[in-house]
Amino acid sequence: MKMTPEYIEEYAQRHTKVYESEVLNRLERKTHLEVMRPQMLSGYLQGQFLAFFSRMKKPSRILEIGTYTGYSAICLAQGLVENGILHTIDINKELEAIATQFIQEAGLADVIKQHQGDAMTIVPSLEERWDLVFLDADKLNYTNYYDLLIPTLESGAIIVADNVLWHGKVPEGSQEKRASALALFNQKITNDPRVNNVLLPLRDGLMLIEVI
Repeated sequence: MKMTPEYIEEYAQRHTKVYESEVLNRLERKTHLEVMRPQMLSGYLQGQFLAFFSRMKKPSRILEIGTYTGYSAICLAQGLVENGILHTIDINKELEAIATQFIQEAGLADVIKQHQGDAMTIVPSLEERWDLVFLDADKLNYTNYYDLLIPTLESGAIIVADNVLWHGKVPEGSQEKRASALALFNQKITNDPRVNNVLLPLRDGLMLIEVI
């Protein structure tokens, strides 16, 4: 289920420009040609939003949980301040080579650090204070990631969680396990007095969370 009619999304894409990159264009093509479930890629409009948002935030430390093929990491890195760093984690070893290739081609190998494995183990080992977090991994663990991160985030830190509408199944009240998990996550965020939040129906749903 698409949240936005295709003709509206196409119009929005034609009238959006933040970070134009042939590297991203080639990465998108390669992902669609060679990788299973290419719809997991952030894509042009969401990628531009992430680059725009990161440039406004000007973070020095970014955490991404869910690298996939590296598209969103490249976009998020556009807002890093001088000497900033982005750590990105993915459990799927098979996609590491593609992400590495395009991160290098984008000239970002020095600022994007890739990690392979379980984020619940890796994140505590990094011992960083994150300014911006992008959550785009296994949906059943969103609440666990949030509980892991939120006590360590300072006022003004931002979490962006992707796919929180899950093909429209969450607002429909679907009992599918990922939809149910995301519904609980969304409600948890809304009820948490430590944060402000906005749920945007962009693409598959983005939850923007600001630590108070």
